Amino acid sequence: MKTILSNNFLLAAVILIPSAALAQDKVPLKTQLPRPLFVGTPVPLNVPNLEPPMKGKRPDFMVPAGSVNLAKGKKVTGSDTNPVVGTLDLVTDGDKAGDEGSWVELGPGKQWVQIDLAKSANVSAVLVWHFHSQARVYRDVVAQVSDDPTFKSGVTTIFNNDFKGELGLGAGKDLNYVETYQGKLIDAKGAKGRYVRLYSNGNTTNKLNDYIEVEVWGKPA
Repeated sequence: MKTILSNNFLLAAVILIPSAALAQDKVPLKTQLPRPLFVGTPVPLNVPNLEPPMKGKRPDFMVPAGSVNLAKGKKVTGSDTNPVVGTLDLVTDGDKAGDEGSWVELGPGKQWVQIDLAKSANVSAVLVWHFHSQARVYRDVVAQVSDDPTFKSGVTTIFNNDFKGELGLGAGKDLNYVETYQGKLIDAKGAKGRYVRLYSNGNTTNKLNDYIEVEVWGKPA
């Protein structure tokens, strides 16, 4: 009996020790949040598949120790080379305030921005702030990671709430969400790639596409 119990104890220890070590390698993602900017009276949003509003602070999201914002200051390209407002470099300049002059506004309809991380990376999370001074829902938000700058091969889709497949990228099952100062955190689950591309298709206020900031958290591959 003693031999059986001893063997069971050793087996449990073998299972638990790697799990504990793995947990210790994870740390909360820490980013600097801008101050809340909502002004005026929120307008009721008649949007299907809308997730419940987040109450209070977002729970900690764990990332591998040593993860950093790989997007900071990196080159940004986009489908609209002549934005309505601002310039594409504002997407990764670190300014999330949401004040006048801190965002780029792309033309109406389907548009995308793409961040070149300079090297392939394992991406744990993408944080995006479209516009947070008004309760809006951006339509058909899709986020993808790839080592191919044309996104024709090796593409990993990490978020897709285009449930009607309007963008031609396949129908998604993720929920629509209301923009807030906390940004939208997308779990990238370690997707590997050098490029991160985000799509949208207008919003509930107008047909334009705005980006205040995008952060890409991960480690070089």
